[in-house]
Amino acid sequence: MQITRQADYAVRAVQFLSGLENGDRATTKNIAEAQDIPPSFLAKIIAQLTVVGLLETTRGVRGGVSLARVPDDISLLEVVEAIDGPVTVNACVHDHYNCSIENCPVRSIWCEVQTDLVDRLKSTKFSQFLVTA
Repeated sequence: MQITRQADYAVRAVQFLSGLENGDRATTKNIAEAQDIPPSFLAKIIAQLTVVGLLETTRGVRGGVSLARVPDDISLLEVVEAIDGPVTVNACVHDHYNCSIENCPVRSIWCEVQTDLVDRLKSTKFSQFLVTA
């Protein structure tokens, strides 16, 4: 399993926005420059994250992008799944009938790895990435 470039960019954007003062907004240009994300790609990511309720966008002179919730309420799992869909290490984890091997001895390992990965991503909040002076 590999996180897509788009999900990586989404994580970077949310991380950047997590560092803003409460209520502050950033322009997509500022986010793109600070996080080295292609602006056209970032616009699509912001749209997706806004649809699922992770970001808010405001138009106008004082507009921009901000978090829809506080960083402590946004998990790494939410951001990754908003872009890539459900995190899966192997298809058989969700649908063991997808495997042609009956009673596969490896499936239980995949299920454990899946659970560990999802739990770790779910418990990792963006507030953990904030740098305090």
